[in-house]
Amino acid sequence: MEGPFPAKISGGPAGVVLLTDRWQARRSLVDVVAGAVAGGVRWVVLREKDLPRAERVALAAELRAILAEVGGTLVVAGPDPLGGDAVHLPSAGPYPPPRYGLVGRSCHDRAELARLTTEDYATLSPVYPTSTKPGYGPPLRPDGLRKLIAASAVPILALGGVHSPDQVAACVDAGAVGVAVLGAVMRADDPEAAAAALTAATATATATAQARPRLPPATTEEER
Repeated sequence: MEGPFPAKISGGPAGVVLLTDRWQARRSLVDVVAGAVAGGVRWVVLREKDLPRAERVALAAELRAILAEVGGTLVVAGPDPLGGDAVHLPSAGPYPPPRYGLVGRSCHDRAELARLTTEDYATLSPVYPTSTKPGYGPPLRPDGLRKLIAASAVPILALGGVHSPDQVAACVDAGAVGVAVLGAVMRADDPEAAAAALTAATATATATAQARPRLPPATTEEER
């Protein structure tokens, strides 16, 4: 893209980030997202890549309107922001990333993290066993997540198989700024309650991590 860089979207995805999948939703996708937003979700990633662009644009506008009421943000999966200014790109490309107000990237290992340049954040997956992320190797688990986060230059969202408050806490304890979830909310009988439980767990885990005393950096014999 030509021209100056756009103004960056303030902050970045954190807490509970909802990925959409209308095929797994037990209600209409709009109803599920509205419930999740009522439960505290402020970031939604619109997938639905099989829809014609015109339908996807209309859906994006509808979801943006829901999020706008609470100051939330819609991120669009793929390089086309569908009238917005926030995208989430696959690990396969494009490289370099396009210039938008917010750009995220899906990553799965250290090599993919090393390719990041101007991205604002990345997801790491799969953290736990999941049917929606096949072909990306064994689950990282919290220990593997922690090691990759330590090697990342950007904030990380934990993705893949996150369903319970305990899993949320483990991901945040490993250094994630939040979790990206799909089935835990899409397949829930009560999306608002499911989102609220995960959001509360994220807030508690984040507060605990921030309150933890920070150890001073290790010193060498010469510095002593």
